[in-house]
This record gives sequence, structure tokens and C-alpha cells, in this order.
Amino acid sequence: MRNNEERLGALNQGESPPVQQPQPPSQPEQTLQFVTPTEFVELPSKGEFYSDGHPLYNKDTIEIRYMTAKDEDILTSRALLKKGIAIDRFLQNIIVDKSIRVENLLIGDKNAILVAARITGYGPEYNAKIVCPSCNEHTGFDFNLEECGVISCGDYEKHNVQLTENKTFIAYLEKTNASVEVKLLTSKDEMDLLHLMESRRRKKLPESILTDQLHKMIVSVNGNDSREYINMFIEHMPAIDSRKLRTTYQQIIPNVDMSHEFVCSECNYEGEVDVPFGTNFFWPKQ
Repeated sequence: MRNNEERLGALNQGESPPVQQPQPPSQPEQTLQFVTPTEFVELPSKGEFYSDGHPLYNKDTIEIRYMTAKDEDILTSRALLKKGIAIDRFLQNIIVDKSIRVENLLIGDKNAILVAARITGYGPEYNAKIVCPSCNEHTGFDFNLEECGVISCGDYEKHNVQLTENKTFIAYLEKTNASVEVKLLTSKDEMDLLHLMESRRRKKLPESILTDQLHKMIVSVNGNDSREYINMFIEHMPAIDSRKLRTTYQQIIPNVDMSHEFVCSECNYEGEVDVPFGTNFFWPKQ
């Protein structure tokens, strides 16, 4: 008959129990935890030109996440590049506060984020082809993006500009003797202008980049905010006033100082050149 006690491990009379071997302590289950570093980017606007209730209202910095390999997938997506939204989608992805929308960013603040994001991904060195302002020769130039400073605001009194309570600017034009109120352009305004330019190109219509920009910028003329009145004014604005308004606008808006000292190797021209947002800014050949 089969001994069930032996089969089941039962003890015989007088038999000592087996010695239990100590078991090693259980190891906690290991999980991969990677935290992407972030940094705070100084906003040229200091949040002063956003409306009350905007997440950046009166905020002088914005927190962004360092660029990752997944972000590079966004920047190299053919579908997003074809639609012209790869950069904006990338920026939206790295902004920590998701209540902030890229399309509502002021152009100067967006530029600051672009420069900071590029540094986190590929470093501050940026080699780009530029055209010498003197001899028109194309040459390579090494920019250091960490040298790009912040221009909070220009000198209003120097440029005969008045800041309104609505965070717009009133400039005075001599030839037309007009007071022109302009607003700071947003990322959405910039995208609208690009789409309009592309639409004109597809329809083989003449370009109107300058007047299109004026239509976006100008809020009122001599206190009249009628779009019909503004459009009529733009169509008949003397070129000297148009140029004055656009130059003044660039000098007073909060932005990033992209200028670098440049010496041409061909003609020895010395002067300042701006960092170009070329095809290799986020797509370096390396």
C-alpha cells in the first residue's frame, strides 16, 4: 500500500522537522521614472500686454520642458510641416501650463520661447547662411543664441508714441497728420498672415505683405475704429508714413534682440545681422 504520509511529507514518529533555510528579502519592483527637466523663460512682455484673466497676465516668465526625442517627431512630421503647424504644435507640447495657448502668445514672447527651446534641444550654437548687407555674398555665420537678450519695451517718448490703457499704442504720422492706434500682434495674427500669403500665391495674385500686416496691426485711425475707414486709410497711406509706422512698431514692441555683430570675410563689412529662423534652426544638419 502506498505511504501517503511520505508522499504528503508527513513526519514519522521521532523524526525531526527539516531545517528551514532563510529566504532572501523580497526586492521591490523597479520602475523606470524619468523626469524631463524644465526651465523658466523670461518673457519680453513681462505679461503686461495680456488681458486680465489670461494665464500670463503680469507674469514675467513661462515654464517650458526641455526638448525630447518625441518632440523631434513633431518637428519632422511631414503632415504637420505641410500644414505649417509643426512649430506651434511643438511649442504647445513643451509649455508646462496647458491653459496657455500658443496662438494667444505675443510674437515677442513666442520668439523668446523658440530660442530657449532650441537651446535645450541642440545647444546655443547655430550656424546659418546669411547675406552680407554690403556685398550680397552668402556666407556661413556662427550665432550664439545665449547672447540673444530681451527687449522689454522701447522708448515711447523718443518715438513719439503713447501707450493706452488698453495696452495699445498710438503713433503720430506726419504726412497724413493722423493718430494711428496699433496693437501687438499674436501668434495667431502671424499665422493668419502666412495663410493669406499662401492663398495669394496659390491663386497667382500679387503679394500684399505690407498692407496685410497693417490691416492686422491698426486698431483705429484718429479714434475711428471702423474697419471700412481703416481699410480706406491704409489704401491711401503715403509710403513714408507706412514705413515710419512699421519701423516705429518694431522699435517699441517687447521682443528678443536677435542682432549679432558680423564681419564679412569677403568685403570686411562690419555691422549687425539678425539671427535668421532658417530651415536648420530646428532641423540642424548633425
